[in-house]
Amino acid sequence: MTVPRILARLSAVAALASVVVFGATALLPSDAVDARTGGRATAAEQDRLRAELGLDRPVWRRYADWVTGLARGDAGRSLLTGRPVGDVVAERLPATLTLAGAAMALTVPLTVALAWLLGATAGRRSRAARPVGGLVTVAAALPQVVLAALLVTVFAGLLRALPPVSLLPAGGSPLDDPALLVLPALTLAIPSAAYGATMLGGAVADTLRRPHVAAAVARGVPARQVAARHVLPFLLAPALRIFALLAGGTLAATAVVETFFGYAGLGELLAGAVASRDVPVVQAIALAATGVVLAGFLAADLAAALTDEERPC
Repeated sequence: MTVPRILARLSAVAALASVVVFGATALLPSDAVDARTGGRATAAEQDRLRAELGLDRPVWRRYADWVTGLARGDAGRSLLTGRPVGDVVAERLPATLTLAGAAMALTVPLTVALAWLLGATAGRRSRAARPVGGLVTVAAALPQVVLAALLVTVFAGLLRALPPVSLLPAGGSPLDDPALLVLPALTLAIPSAAYGATMLGGAVADTLRRPHVAAAVARGVPARQVAARHVLPFLLAPALRIFALLAGGTLAATAVVETFFGYAGLGELLAGAVASRDVPVVQAIALAATGVVLAGFLAADLAAALTDEERPC
């Protein structure tokens, strides 16, 4: 696929994603007026407040105004505080990027290691393939709240090695006390790595069965060279797509993890915004996670075009 076609497809997907994000938030039950008034305002007062917030306009008009604002770099204003959404998000963004970065730093090598293990055992039809695959599947399906509780019980309760919560001081950075990142990062990384490995493991197994890999092994090429020269180039594009999904999922999953550990980041902000129906804030955070996924897909498609991965060997 040529680069112009890749960019055109990505633009179409981005447009569709904006519709989905806006539509999903528009369909939330109740709205910011109900959250602000607690149902104690009269119908006339609620109508006046909805008009002030622009919630009385048709959905298509609100969508058009939102997209136009995004094109100008304006994500709107919080329906609860009236502050620019960009400022609200910018305050929490560094903490979440630090946590997500730490989680992905664990996720990527763990995903590669598990995927290689799954692919290698499947390729040899080893007896170890089934139990290894079962353990990875269980790890992928384990709810994050359950995993977080287990990690807190072990590392904070029994071992007393890590703090059970990750409260950041006012104006502080998580890098000032890296121990605050360990449990939230592990909670995000373990299920993500297991899920990514289940998807990437099949590609590893297929690549290991390719004739050119078998020929390299038969010639006595060292295993590291086989992996670097004959296997990894075929895995680059699918791996980038999977890591893009994992990165976007990591940003979305911070809503649960940050709330559980009391970590003041975008995830905690998103949970509060959903509860208060602060739709512009919800839309901005959801669109950011979508943007991460689309950027990863763009990198993967460009890598596939450059390596010509679909051309038979």
